[in-house]
Amino acid sequence: MASPPIPVLVSWSSGKDSAWTVHTLRQQPERYDVRGIFTTVTGPFERVSIHSTPLAVLEAQADRLGLPLYPIRIPFPCPNTAYEAAMEAFLDQVRALPDPLTATHFAFGDLYLEDVRRYREDRLRGTGFHPLFPLWGLDTREYAETVIGAGTKAIVNALGSGPLGREFVGRWYDRQFLADLPPGVDPAGENGEFHTCVTAGPMFSSPIPARPGEIVERSVAGPADDADDGVHRRAPARRTVFYADVVAEAG
Repeated sequence: MASPPIPVLVSWSSGKDSAWTVHTLRQQPERYDVRGIFTTVTGPFERVSIHSTPLAVLEAQADRLGLPLYPIRIPFPCPNTAYEAAMEAFLDQVRALPDPLTATHFAFGDLYLEDVRRYREDRLRGTGFHPLFPLWGLDTREYAETVIGAGTKAIVNALGSGPLGREFVGRWYDRQFLADLPPGVDPAGENGEFHTCVTAGPMFSSPIPARPGEIVERSVAGPADDADDGVHRRAPARRTVFYADVVAEAG
């Protein structure tokens, strides 16, 4: 007798990797039962942490996925202790969900960063929940081409540390964007060079009518701000980042 599918919640940043994680798992319904998505939302701004995707767009994504959304609100600034307390509260929330909604596994869209994977594994060890990495080990050039070729549309809405300048934010993640990347920049942005917000793709029931909006330059502190769904990595004490707003339109 076949085992029932593994119940999974997906770590959702609003970007292409988490979207493709949902899509990948849903291609294997005999193995996985995707039951919801979760993401950190910076409370004072009501935006996805790091990506800066507005909550309204995040909710539209969840609607088109047909999945419940579990926002994990964190303060600003957010020291590691506050982040981990918020995650502990989220785990308690998942444990309290009714059987048809709860999960035993959390899926992450990481591709190859060993320290990031190790952090996630360490944080879940002993909690009763288990990590999954459906995209792990994919060649990022081939992966980027696959995601774009499948009709995924995403706005490059944040730049992180690295060599990319203002001209790379507020663009669509497409083949021209890949062609314009400087040598050494990962085409999937796996090292945090850039972040995206997905507006269409095979994981959605319909596209989200949204466009790139105003570009904002901001000087931010390092470690306290550098949280990306569970990973706090050392960053410069002060750095400049660029964000492009994602504007939801009627339709």
